[in-house]
Amino acid sequence: MKRLLLYASLLLPAMSIAATTPDWLSTAWSAYWVDVPGSSPQEFGVYHFRRTFELPSKPDHLVVHVSGDNRYQLYVNGTRVSWGPARSDLTHWRYETVDIAADLHPGKNVLAAVVWNDGPGRAIAQVTNQTAFLLQADRSEYATINTGSLWKCIEDKAYSPQPLPPDQNTGYYALSPTEKLNASAYPWGWEQVNYDDSAWPAAHELSHAAGRDARDAPNRWMLVEREIPLEERTREHDGVLRQASGITLPNNLPHPGSPVTVPPHAHASLLIDQQYLTTAFPEFTVSDGAGAKVELHYAETLYIHKQAKGVSNDKGNRNEIEGKHFYGSFDTYLPDGGAHRTYRPLYWRTYRYLQLDVDTANQPLVLEDLHGTFTAYPFQKKALFATASSEQDSEIQKILSTGWRTARLCAHETYMDCPYYEQLQYAGDARIQMMISLYMTGDARLMKNGIALLNSSRTAEGATYSRAPSHLQQYIPPFSLWWIGMVHDYWMYVDDPAFVKQMLPGVRAVLEFYASYQKENGSLNPMPWWNFVDWAKPWKNGVPPANPDGSSSAALDLQLLLAYQWASDLEHALGNEALANTDRTAASTLKSTVLAHDWDSARGLFADQPAHQTYSQQVNTLAVLARVVEGREARSIVEHLFQDSTLAQSTIYFRAYTNATLREVGLGDRYLDSLGPWREMLKDGLTTWAEWNGPDSRSDCHAWGASPNFEILRTIAGIDSSAPGFRRVRVAPNLGALQHITASMPHPEGEIHVELQQQGNHRIADIDLPPNTTGELDWAGQTHPLQSGHNHAEF
Repeated sequence: MKRLLLYASLLLPAMSIAATTPDWLSTAWSAYWVDVPGSSPQEFGVYHFRRTFELPSKPDHLVVHVSGDNRYQLYVNGTRVSWGPARSDLTHWRYETVDIAADLHPGKNVLAAVVWNDGPGRAIAQVTNQTAFLLQADRSEYATINTGSLWKCIEDKAYSPQPLPPDQNTGYYALSPTEKLNASAYPWGWEQVNYDDSAWPAAHELSHAAGRDARDAPNRWMLVEREIPLEERTREHDGVLRQASGITLPNNLPHPGSPVTVPPHAHASLLIDQQYLTTAFPEFTVSDGAGAKVELHYAETLYIHKQAKGVSNDKGNRNEIEGKHFYGSFDTYLPDGGAHRTYRPLYWRTYRYLQLDVDTANQPLVLEDLHGTFTAYPFQKKALFATASSEQDSEIQKILSTGWRTARLCAHETYMDCPYYEQLQYAGDARIQMMISLYMTGDARLMKNGIALLNSSRTAEGATYSRAPSHLQQYIPPFSLWWIGMVHDYWMYVDDPAFVKQMLPGVRAVLEFYASYQKENGSLNPMPWWNFVDWAKPWKNGVPPANPDGSSSAALDLQLLLAYQWASDLEHALGNEALANTDRTAASTLKSTVLAHDWDSARGLFADQPAHQTYSQQVNTLAVLARVVEGREARSIVEHLFQDSTLAQSTIYFRAYTNATLREVGLGDRYLDSLGPWREMLKDGLTTWAEWNGPDSRSDCHAWGASPNFEILRTIAGIDSSAPGFRRVRVAPNLGALQHITASMPHPEGEIHVELQQQGNHRIADIDLPPNTTGELDWAGQTHPLQSGHNHAEF
């Protein structure tokens, strides 16, 4: 925590020496958690809190720490300055730290917050204790603004929850209800300094707040500071009007200076195409319209309607709207007849298509503006890849830009599988998302946050939840193994050994959990819970075939083998050498068992189980990545993977691993040829990658499909880490038919830049490495050392 000297006071006695900033993690706070007197701690509710205060002059700094449950937004003199808290669990409840001085002024000021609880229907990713708000000034001389009984509060009766109607549900849905807002009951201007809150009651003090390491954590919130930045908020480009009924729009969508009026006793409907999927705060401004109803509907795409009582999963081309139907969630706004009323839902929405439905009563409604404000984790893309061939480059850039949008929409306060349906940070999804972040941005903060959240979900058995945070427990044991993989990834690409060392007890716990289910030969007995590996069509619920009793699944055995290999690396470098040897021995035993029981020499493939009844791309992918066989045998397996259609096929998720085998066995030149499913999705008009390719995919945005965003750099340009912390770089290109590429990616010490050319057997490489970094170029059978700075090789 920075030590800040603050020169202004809140009309308190002057202090000659600034007080020392407390250790907020290990102390009890003077601020109280507060709620509204008489309010329900668990039911749906929206609440406003205000604290007015005087300043003799504008301070240089005034830092506050702020949190809420479920969520809050903080305003200073009408300007929104903070929102959150970043989703986590009760033993790591986040608070945001913000300097509010820029929005303060001499004289009267107001801090105002809206806090809401989505109630029993809250999103599965939303953990909660009870409705509450908290604000603590960083310096004791500003203690008068800390939350307590000096704050005013009120319950906002204008809001009510709006669960998704069953006839609008198009798949498993794990989000909070949307909202209905009755503008007649809304306290307009509540966040402004001159609002009259004299009739509001004093806030009810629950208990003092406390940091996570304090002796006690009253009311269960164990506070830790948010370690990721606030989300980006940027105005979206205007969408395109695709259909309109009951209204004429002379200049496309309503916008400032060009309002549109819906007459009395009329129904109007607008279908708006954002032209790409987004996560945004939709916002509209209206005047008049007392007694009207406005609904704003959200959809990833439109659906082909096949029968009267259902929705077809066949969405067709996402750009086409004719003959299709709109299904999805919606917010409802009931105007009060006031002028220039702006409505924005409390939480962001996911959509490509918006449908605005207006039903007026006796008064016309004037639509003055309609737009969205994009929001997501503020990643900054730094990686570049380009080819000299304009036709090939155009396709590659389309794949990269689509993947980048997908990755961004699935990264907010955590990674999430999909923004429209679930917003849950599954370990299987997140491991791929983390690699995208590292290669495209070099920003590892959300990765570190995700690893820690999954680690803290661990239960006594040793396994992590399949997803975290989550108020509903779910276990996918193989995802705990992918968690070990992401710890290993972090160790290799990020220079932060102290954090990796903190995760080692969790790595050991996962392996102990698995060890309790291992046979003497290392193979697994039947595992509890949901042992999802991939959505392969021949498999039931994504679970790979095993022996009749559920034991000896090659897919699970091989994932465990990979985990032992990763763990032995981590223990050797940062932990316990005896445990490293134990992990190596376990890996060796399991490798021998898989070879003895699952290898089919006649087919040259690994079977899904010892009985050799079924075969899959997934199992053979894992066998290659775990180096159960190497050299010619491994290369032969990979050639089979891409030729044998009788194998259970990897979906878009597991293709992240199947396609990676090409690089592992020296077939990386074929990587671009492996992207057929992505090309199919582009032809279908998708602007993000779907949960799986094909007409029956549920979600149109799943970040696990964006693996080309790192594999194009890792496989084609060949850039990879070859030492912990990315201290050494290996460049092993696979240009295939490409003759000239340039690529760059972020590195902990700066940037890696490569320019590679090939013409026949002649190759030229220009490679720039950042300071304190060495490596090697491995291309076409030749190896050249690389030093920091510029390197040139021609052969």
